[in-house]
Amino acid sequence: MVQEHTLSIDDLIYPLFVEEGINDVIPISMLPGVHRIPESLLAEEIKALASEGIKAVLLFGIPHFKDATGEISLHPDTLLSRMIRTAKNASPSMVIIADCCFCEYTSHGHCGVLRNNTVDNDLTLALLSKQALAACAAGADIIAPSSMMDGQVRAIRAALDAEGYAAKPIMAYSAKFASAFYGPFRSAVNCELKGDRKTYQMDPANGREAIRELLCDEVEGADILMVKPGLLYLDIITRIRDRTDLPIAAYHVSGEYASIKFAAQAGAIDEQLAVMEVMGAFKRAGAKLIITYFARDIARLYLNAH
Repeated sequence: MVQEHTLSIDDLIYPLFVEEGINDVIPISMLPGVHRIPESLLAEEIKALASEGIKAVLLFGIPHFKDATGEISLHPDTLLSRMIRTAKNASPSMVIIADCCFCEYTSHGHCGVLRNNTVDNDLTLALLSKQALAACAAGADIIAPSSMMDGQVRAIRAALDAEGYAAKPIMAYSAKFASAFYGPFRSAVNCELKGDRKTYQMDPANGREAIRELLCDEVEGADILMVKPGLLYLDIITRIRDRTDLPIAAYHVSGEYASIKFAAQAGAIDEQLAVMEVMGAFKRAGAKLIITYFARDIARLYLNAH
């Protein structure tokens, strides 16, 4: 009765990996309990998630053909658009969030277009806008640009407004840090690269810069602001909560998830208690939405409890 914060299934977003050209579900060894879903089984998976109470999914495509610019993701007959259409048709009430970035679709693994071995920010913005439009045309409910290019929210907002998608919300990866905790995700989607992404992702030591980035995205037209990783940057969530009225999303990233899973497997912690404590920390810090690989487990617990 006096608990200050509560967790609801409505707060959770489940990341989903969709791979083309495979026939069977592939377990991801670095993410126990998480799988790559064949494109052919996506509709069935979305229906199952909906029946378990999941309200929103964040889709990541794993194509078998990649190019230097990621333009393979811009066409209506390629994986990005196909998986969005399939998911939306399978469960029209499911909120389909499209991750807009190029790391999954480029042969080099960077989040943008390379020029002289450096990511070209402005050229990437033009392609990001086209990618966002392709996602909207396929039926995405929310656009989530994650490449951390300067001005990406403004460019995408302008493109969506110009093409009749003014009502489509943007969930901006606003404070995305160059974290060591992305390793399992990069292995899962085959976007590992030589070098790093420190020229466009944020220095983990910089808190004030993170607040500037978050507030800039609000000015540019973001509807939801995201902090990634979430658990390691609760201070950023709390500080931005006091500076904006927009909803805040926390991404409980793959390394944070794996840390709990492997510790629980070793008998070091109680997984269920640890997960709920972490979710409570996100809510206490000020997050409204939580993107987590534990969303399905939490939903099942919720259903069993009711």
